[in-house]
Amino acid sequence: MSEILVVYYSRGGSTAELARHVCRGIESVSGARSRLRSVPPVSADNERPVKAVPDSGAPYATLADLREADGLILGSPTRFGNMAAPLKYFIDSTASLWLSGALADKPAAVFTSTQTQHGGQESTLLSMLLPLLHQGMVLVGLPYTEQALTDTSSGGTPYGASHVEQGAAAGKLSVHEIELAQALGRRVATVAIRLAAGSSAARRG
Repeated sequence: MSEILVVYYSRGGSTAELARHVCRGIESVSGARSRLRSVPPVSADNERPVKAVPDSGAPYATLADLREADGLILGSPTRFGNMAAPLKYFIDSTASLWLSGALADKPAAVFTSTQTQHGGQESTLLSMLLPLLHQGMVLVGLPYTEQALTDTSSGGTPYGASHVEQGAAAGKLSVHEIELAQALGRRVATVAIRLAAGSSAARRG
């Protein structure tokens, strides 16, 4: 069984809702399951997390979650064309995993949300991919074979799933945004299973 870790930070609920649909996509793949985790807010004074456990929602991610996972999908709202500080703080804590190569050769993907149509989604997604490249992960995106990527008039990019608020209630995703979030989960889960099968075959050979 391949387990895909989905780690997100969310303030208004939209990124959390994207994360839940990504998990549904993972769970739709036979032989795969999801592990949903969040990251805590950080203090503007000292960058340390301000809470040890969340009041609600998914538990906070740990380095053990990352080591144990067969794939990783990160989600963050956009902050001036970049990921939010709490997710960056968590990623910056993974130096020990980089030194050991614990994440190398595992598939990874990203997703984001913004309040405006041109709020920096693509630059955010690309910046989120950079540390995953440093970790040696196998990056997975959304190709145009996904019809919703052509049909969407709101969120959705080749670099990862996304949501545009556009005055809607927080967490109210469009049909195409839901399809693409679930497609991203399916793709990472499928790649993880194929990589595991290839690794097993190589060991036997």
